[in-house]
Amino acid sequence: MSNKLGELLVRAELITKEQLDTAMGVQNKEGGRLGFTLIKLGYVKEDEITQFLSKQYGVPAINLAKLHIDPSVIKLVPADVAQKYQVLPVSRQGATLTLAMIDPTNVFAMDDIKFMTGYNVEPVVASELAIKEAITRYYGSNTALELKQIMDDIQTKEEEELEDPDLEVIEDEEEIDVDSLQDSSEEAPVVKLVNIMLTDAVRKGASDIHVEPYEKEFRVRYRIDGILHEVMTPPLKMRDAIISRLKILSKLDISEKRLPQDGRIKLKMNLDGRKKELDYRVSVLPTLFGEKVVLRLLDQDNLMLDLTKLGFEERSLKIFLDSIERPWGMVLVTGPTGSGKTNTLYSSIQRLNRPDVNIMTAEDPVEFNMAGINQVQVRDNIGLNFAAALRSFLRQDPNTILVGEIRDFETAEISIKASLTGHLVLSTLHTNDAPSTINRLMNMGIEPFLVATSVHCIVAQRLIRRVCKDCKEVVSVPAQALMDIGLTAEEAETATVYEGVGCATCHGNKYKGRVGLYEVMEITENIKEQILTGANAIELKEQAVEDGMITLRRSGLYKILAGTSNIEEVVRETVL
Repeated sequence: MSNKLGELLVRAELITKEQLDTAMGVQNKEGGRLGFTLIKLGYVKEDEITQFLSKQYGVPAINLAKLHIDPSVIKLVPADVAQKYQVLPVSRQGATLTLAMIDPTNVFAMDDIKFMTGYNVEPVVASELAIKEAITRYYGSNTALELKQIMDDIQTKEEEELEDPDLEVIEDEEEIDVDSLQDSSEEAPVVKLVNIMLTDAVRKGASDIHVEPYEKEFRVRYRIDGILHEVMTPPLKMRDAIISRLKILSKLDISEKRLPQDGRIKLKMNLDGRKKELDYRVSVLPTLFGEKVVLRLLDQDNLMLDLTKLGFEERSLKIFLDSIERPWGMVLVTGPTGSGKTNTLYSSIQRLNRPDVNIMTAEDPVEFNMAGINQVQVRDNIGLNFAAALRSFLRQDPNTILVGEIRDFETAEISIKASLTGHLVLSTLHTNDAPSTINRLMNMGIEPFLVATSVHCIVAQRLIRRVCKDCKEVVSVPAQALMDIGLTAEEAETATVYEGVGCATCHGNKYKGRVGLYEVMEITENIKEQILTGANAIELKEQAVEDGMITLRRSGLYKILAGTSNIEEVVRETVL
């Protein structure tokens, strides 16, 4: 259609003959479609070509960017077919399937899809760029196509190697042929599959990859916005080869299958036309049916270091900022694993990171490298634990110290003494809320008067999923249900509650991204008195709320009122 389109555009005076000749020269050199080349050269706008084709062929034009396509419609046309013909199923009405196409005269594509789906095909026109972007959104780039090809290769290889389908030899797990593992892990399908796994996780915004062997199944799951999603089930025969490949990349011992191992993968990959450095923290654990591998993606691009955008309420943020900007004292961030504590602490030290400030950190492990900050990797196996690192820090003339986690009395004692001798100490603890952190420190053996005088502020936090902003809709919720979760009668009457319906942006998940819930407890004079008189966590919480503390549940309710999240997410992560 290229020459024909070019002539039609010249005839319609949308481009000149000279521009057409130039574009065709570029097209011959670089490949691709003429329309895309004309847009790239700036000779014509994307919507001008779409409207022109619509008018020329009497076919409606469509804006895919503003459209939410039902995942069940997408499934009607396989990824490889959509890629091959550059088409996208848009909607289905009765026996008719509406198909977005670059070239509405491509009868081969329409006939193929009609035969494949059993539906009559009705074409609509969309620009090449819009269709490419939509295919990437709905099908996940070329991943589905590449995976299908790899699985086909593996299946063919298995069929060739299969000698007697009724006879299976069970191998002794203790006898490991390292050379065989090395060879199988470097075969083309295995390398491709692992590469796709690592890069697709980045594209989908995953924080972790779980590679899990079971008795009759081998699956790969991604944790996206805190929730695990199954993404592929490679053949069980590929288990050892895939795990060995990951262990080789992590520089781990592939012959050791009985003990847990930890490593790191650093790769440079070409992602969507740009060079990107990928960094994964790898944990290998022996399970009943093989080794489970969990890879934590450490993506510097996803690290949000702006405290004002993490989800703090205005009052809570002011208290927290005042606390970290003091010259001495202790600030603690608490919450379960995966609640965003590291991000909050990194954002804090980034804010304090100036040429006149000496910042020292002891971490296990160091997740992100930060310029201007002295970061120490804790190594328990050689005696470099948090307590040992802290003692050394005090001889390094620090202003601010970050301790990855307070795990024992020794670390807690040194941290508190450092905070009382002119240093700002930031650290984390695993507790359910801010008030219970006080009791946890005292249970470790720290005297109440030391806790009361050293700790300035305690932050408890959780992460909840954001309702997808591109497909959220207002839903009707009874006022009583809103009051039951903690809203006042006035708030419940005027509240507007949103839910996602699923779209291309969120891959049908209804959620996109996460936001923090924060409970910031300032150690006021009233709370100091409570600590000194041995108050329990409930009494401390009552006093903190009286002093103006916003609880985790209340922080969640503010997110519902702002339309950021929904009831399900807030109730899942907080209690009244």
